[in-house]
Formats: sequence, structure tokens, C-alpha cells
Amino acid sequence: MTSARTPFKGLVLAGLMAAMGSAAFAAAPDAPPPPPPGMGHRHDPAEMREHMLKRQAALKAKLNLTAAQEGAWSTFTAALQPPAKGPRPDRAEFDKLTTPERIDKMRALRTERDAEMDKRTDATKVFYAVLTPEQQKVFDANAMPHPGQPGHGGPDGHGPQGQPPKG
Repeated sequence: MTSARTPFKGLVLAGLMAAMGSAAFAAAPDAPPPPPPGMGHRHDPAEMREHMLKRQAALKAKLNLTAAQEGAWSTFTAALQPPAKGPRPDRAEFDKLTTPERIDKMRALRTERDAEMDKRTDATKVFYAVLTPEQQKVFDANAMPHPGQPGHGGPDGHGPQGQPPKG
């Protein structure tokens, strides 16, 4: 007998390879990896509040405020408190809306968020104005994380995917 290939053997071999390839695709996929830090992860509101209060206390200590500045500090920190949130919008109710109604609903929610952001930024500017130039330098260095510092986009100062911020 000769070892020459016949067309039938080639077809059988191709069929086997195709079956193995499709079996690999049909295998159950692995569980998706966890989301990167800061992406889709829900924090405990009590933990977040505790963290915010610790940061505020540390900042206040570094600023070495005078008695005359205490009222401005209280107004500033009160404005930073997150708004009381009602229940999340009902997804089933949202799905019943028409596209223009959904757009209007999302626009209203965005307007609320923007108003809260404006309140916080205005309070920050008012407080900043009562600080001495030296205190302003301390505030600039400590009040908000800067790109490349921990807390800005991730634990290592990088963006959500572990990449350095563009700039």
C-alpha cells in the first residue's frame, strides 16, 4: 500500500480540524475580569462619607484656620455634602417612555447634577477668597488630587485603565 493521500483523507482531516475549532468556540467563556478601579464599582456611602470627613479634617488642620475663618469653613464643608438622593429612577418606567421623553428626563437629571456642581464650585471659590495667600497655597496643594497623584483616576495616579493621564 502507498502512503499517498486521497481526497477523502484530506476532507476527513479538514472536517476534524473544523470540529475541533468550533468546539473551542463553543466552550464556556471564562468569567469577565472585574472592572478596573473606579469603573462600575459601588462604594458604601458610609465609607465614602467617612473618607471625605477624614480628608476635610486633614485639610483643615493643614490650613491652620483663624477663628474668623471658621464660619467660611463651615459653609464650605456644608456645600460639599452630597445631596439627599431619592430612590433611583425606575428602569421599567424609564423603558416605557418615548425617546424624546427619555431625552427630557436625562436632561432634567443632568440639570440637577450641574446645579449641585455649581453650588460646590461657588462655595469653594467663596471659601478660597477668605484664605491668606499662604493658606491658598496649602489649599491648592491639598484640596483636590492632581494628575499623577494617588486618587486621580486610580490608586496609582493613572487613568481608569492603568494608563497615565494624557497631557
